[in-house]
Amino acid sequence: MNMSASRGTRERLVVIGGDAEGMSAASQARRLKGSGELEIVAFERGHFTSFSACGIPYWVGGDVRERDQLIARTPEEHRARDIDLRMRTEVMEIDVAGGRVRARDVDSGAESWTSYDKLVIATGARPIRPGMPGVDSPGVHGVQTLDDGQALIDTLARARGRRAVVVGAGYIGVEMAEALINRGYEVTVVNRGSEPMSTLDPDMGRLVHAAMEGMGITMVDDAEVTKILTGDDGRVRAVATEDAEYPADVVVLGIGVHPETTLARAAGLPLGRHDGLLTDLSMRVRGHENIWAGGDCVEVLDLVSGQERHIALGTHANKHGQVIGTNVGGGYATFPGVVGTAVSKVCDLEIARTGLREKDARRAGLKYVTATIESTSRAGYYPDSSPMTVKMLAELRTGRLLGVQIVGREGAGKRVDIAAVALTAGMTVEQMVSLDLGYAPPFSPVWDPVLVAARKAVKAVAAGAS
Repeated sequence: MNMSASRGTRERLVVIGGDAEGMSAASQARRLKGSGELEIVAFERGHFTSFSACGIPYWVGGDVRERDQLIARTPEEHRARDIDLRMRTEVMEIDVAGGRVRARDVDSGAESWTSYDKLVIATGARPIRPGMPGVDSPGVHGVQTLDDGQALIDTLARARGRRAVVVGAGYIGVEMAEALINRGYEVTVVNRGSEPMSTLDPDMGRLVHAAMEGMGITMVDDAEVTKILTGDDGRVRAVATEDAEYPADVVVLGIGVHPETTLARAAGLPLGRHDGLLTDLSMRVRGHENIWAGGDCVEVLDLVSGQERHIALGTHANKHGQVIGTNVGGGYATFPGVVGTAVSKVCDLEIARTGLREKDARRAGLKYVTATIESTSRAGYYPDSSPMTVKMLAELRTGRLLGVQIVGREGAGKRVDIAAVALTAGMTVEQMVSLDLGYAPPFSPVWDPVLVAARKAVKAVAAGAS
């Protein structure tokens, strides 16, 4: 039965999740479809909508002064666009056969069913929280939502000491290390990998390690936290590994995230090897005509390797929402895939990557060569020129660009966008050498560092083919 039949001619779109992807989809669908044609009901279990989780470390560190600066659109603004947004309401079940969802009011516990003609799943990702003793103790924090950020700021304001331990050295870990340094804390980062930033190859991660230690951060690699120790007051006092204890007045978990697909799994929707929902190019869930999904709860096509990946980034979530909203609203749009571009910083160190790491290339069955160069952000004679290291991977024989990693100071990070465009276009490193990039001494050497790496990669490809 078409659910809209009982409501006249209006169809109902139900959106699960009120952040980037969900509300982008709802807003785009509303722009394309008038209120007389489409009813939109959105459920959000938290207190905020359309906020920047990526900005939380900078709010905690003081670069962003007010929490509300991270909110792109409030619930009231969404409702003014005739979106029935129900805050503090968590969807507990998706009944695919019946075309309905069961939702629970978080505060009262009251439950009700809402039917849909079209459904958007925007449940995001959940932080990985290891099941170790003491992980739920006061003073231990994740940083996924604005509520999390406020709780951490409150703890920092009343902490008796100034010692912080960050568990994990990925994007969130290094960004939170910077935030805590900015707040005057002694920071220790405990990382189970051989080097920080596992999104880089170890030789590039080694540069990040050295720079972080140079900033006064204590780095502990090849160590896994086994438990969190508490004092007589029940609050955290230390983090323990198999070999040592690290005193802590506050602990921040930055271990990563996992697709939040509990509802989808229970509903029998298709999941990939990373537990993310599988969709087609229109972001429609495979095998389900009227269900779409996007953002951190889906897997996307890696355009370089041809394999599915889970990448939790707000840039993708917003694009997914636009694609979904366009299709739900009667238009046509697709999301072809990603090349895996990301950029971060810790203090003045910029860290960027796109495409494949060496282990990614091996996993995909690709033969490759590498080229690593050291250059500068500006002409060497220009004031304030800073060093950067660029590593490039290219496919053996064909010379197709496979990946680029950059570590350096000011002006290093966004250079990765050159490589991201080249990867998307399927360029070879030889073609990259001829790119007509902008040049002036305040911005770049005559040969931009990315092009210097491409020149060296061309030689490596030729040597490998001989």
